[in-house]
Formats: sequence, C-alpha cells, structure tokens
Amino acid sequence: MMEWTDWAEKTKCYQHLNTVALRGSSRWFQNWSIVLYGNLTTDKRFGRNPTPAESRVSALTDLASIKAVKSWSLFEWRNWRPAILLGLISSTYSTLISQLAAMRLGRDAAVDWMSVAAIPARDWVLQVEPSWSAIAIGIAFHQWADFSWALVFFGLFGPWTSRLSSGTIALLAIPWALLTSALEWCFLVPIFPFAQPIFTLQQPYWIGLLVHSSSAIVYPLFPWLRRLDESGDRAKRDTFLRPWLVGLLIALAVFGLAAFASQHGYELPWFGRDKLSDQTYMRHMRTHHEQGIELASIAAERAADPHLRALARLMAASQAGENRIFESWWQSWFKEPMALCTAAERAEMPGLLTAKQITQLRQVQRASFDELFVQLMTFHHAGAVAMADKELRGNGDVRLRIMAHAIRHEQQGEIALMKGASSFPAVGQAIENMLADNVNRNK
Repeated sequence: MMEWTDWAEKTKCYQHLNTVALRGSSRWFQNWSIVLYGNLTTDKRFGRNPTPAESRVSALTDLASIKAVKSWSLFEWRNWRPAILLGLISSTYSTLISQLAAMRLGRDAAVDWMSVAAIPARDWVLQVEPSWSAIAIGIAFHQWADFSWALVFFGLFGPWTSRLSSGTIALLAIPWALLTSALEWCFLVPIFPFAQPIFTLQQPYWIGLLVHSSSAIVYPLFPWLRRLDESGDRAKRDTFLRPWLVGLLIALAVFGLAAFASQHGYELPWFGRDKLSDQTYMRHMRTHHEQGIELASIAAERAADPHLRALARLMAASQAGENRIFESWWQSWFKEPMALCTAAERAEMPGLLTAKQITQLRQVQRASFDELFVQLMTFHHAGAVAMADKELRGNGDVRLRIMAHAIRHEQQGEIALMKGASSFPAVGQAIENMLADNVNRNK
C-alpha cells in the first residue's frame, strides 16, 4: 500500500500535467498524462500499481469525465453571460414598447404598471391616482420577469438554444411568448408563488402575450452577443440579424413618434364602418364610468374590508384612465365636441344607478356598507359589460373594439374579485371572461 505522501505528490504532479494536456499539448504528452493518471487512480482504488491495460482504460474513462465537466462548465458560462446581457436588453425594450404602445390599444400605461406592482407589493400600491413608486415597482417587476425568462431560455436551456441561428430563434420567439405569458397569467401570478388574482382577472391574457412578445422578439440578438469575443468577420456573416435589428429599431421609433403625436392631440384617423355607433358608445361609456368612479371613490373611503378599499381604488383608477383615452380619441377623430348624455339616454343606460341609490350608499351604516357596495357595483359593472360586449360585436373602429374587450374582461373580473375569487377558480373565471359576457347571459 502506497504512503499518503506519495499519493499527494502524484496528485499534484498529475494536476499540473493534466492542465497542460487539456490545453492542447501533443498526443504523446496527453498519453503520458493518461498513463500517470491511470497509475494514480488505480493506486487509490486497488492499493497497487496497475498493468498498462488497466491504467489506460481507467484513465481514459476518468479523464473523459473531467474533460466533459470542464467543457460543460465553459459551455454554460458562454451561455449565461450573453443571456444576462440579452435579458437586460430585451426587458428594457419590452418596457419601452409597452409604455409607448399602451394607449394605441386603449390601455392606460400608469394603471397597468400599478396593477403589475400589486403582484409583489399587494394592496398598498393600489391608489386612485397611480403613484410614481407604484409605477416604478411595476416596471421593475416586469423587467425582472422578462429578464428571468431570458435566463431560462438561453441559460437553463442553453445546451440546446445556444446552438440555434438567429432566424430559428426568431421563429421560436412567439411560441415562447405564448408559453411564458400563459404560465404567468394562468399559474405563476394567480396561484403560486404570488397568489395574486387581480392581474389575471383584471387584465386579459392578450395584454401579457403582447408584452412577452415584445421581449422575445429581441432574442435573435443572442448569437451575436455570444460571439462578441470572437472575430468581427464571423459576426458579420449573419445576414438575418442586421435587418432584424433594424426592424426592432424602426418599431421602437414608430411607437415613439405615435406616442409623441398623441401627446399633441394626433391619433391615427377613425376607420370603422359605423361612426354613429362608436360615438354613442364612447359618450355612454364615459358617462357610465363617471358614475363608477363616484361609487368606487365612496368605497375607497367607507369600506370596512381593507382589500375591498384597495380594489375600489383600482376600479376608480382604471375607469378614470379609460375616460382619458375616450376623450383623447374623440378629440383626434371627430370635429364636434363630445356631447353629454341626455336624461333619456341615462334612463336607458344599462347598469346606471339612480340618485336615490347613490345617496343610500353614502348614508348606509358602515357595518352594512360592504355588502351594499358589492351589490350596487356588481349591477353597475354588469351594465358596462353589456355595453362593451355590444361594441365588441359591432362594426366600429378596431381600437375601440379591442378596448371594449378589455373592459368586458376587466369589469367581470372585478365582480369576481369583489366576491372573493382566488386561486384556480379565479383562473377559470378569467378564462370564461375572456371569451364571453357571463354576467348577463341569463338575463
């Protein structure tokens, strides 16, 4: 049996020789290292020097394992470093596109960021007027999520995805966005680990899909980022990447110009097939939302349940943001000012409460307030859902119809939230709300 001092000396000698061998020495030198390692390993295992055959078989097996582990580690690091950089780029690009494009689809970006902030920060961030801190938390959480998905795609799945060309990655971008946005909307946010159903019930799935898509379309940059340490000529041979990058920059510029024009009162012209119907819908929904804001503001002050107070603040913020969009679009699309609804129109408007009902809500005892508020707001929301469903099925401007779908989903979701929906039932309710008007189907 060999002494430990001999073993330690052999180990130190082999480590040096193996390092040199793995760096690309001659075949003879590598064989010499293998033989020495064979002696070393069999000394340890059997307490004797091996035969030449035993030495080489044992050494080839163990040295191959070491080479595999070493190459795997290098392979992983070459993926993780560009994956981190890509995650920063893709999440930032997605944030910019989401911010600039929100109003084109009838979304108030500040309210949406506040809703996202409620995922990790819960109810305290929900305010009638979104605060800068809530917006910042929402953006940070969104960027963290997008950044994490990039690490999963190119870091965790790097042994497979890192070999793909930019064109192949571009083909996989939208399927990946479909998968990741569905996981977030159906499970990760409403069930585990965040258990926050507000996001799923208040925002339809397609919003998350568009946001994830705006991040995933940046993924084709990964092969170029991975080759930054290599020759410039090799990177230039990627004929797909350059036009793709130009397209990303053009899209960002177009949305930026559209947002700038919108701030100065210019939107793309109205292009529906039923102008009178769209005008009626915008006037009626603005009036309906004004009452909804009034009801929610009362609940934000008087509700006994703190979660109901927070939800009421979100309702007020959402409807105020949608009214701002209605007013902006009207000023850009139509020459005449938006007329107020007449008494006759208000009387026929579904879900609009009477002055007596609002007074009752203001004066009811605090112990009975929550129950009465849920009852009246459910009735009010059901009317808005019916109006939005009618607009969605009409022939109006596509932007109004997209917005109507979001309102139909949002207000049905808020009814479910007022009634305590959570976990899997909340997800099932959200899926149904995406597809139809469920609160009025039996009326």
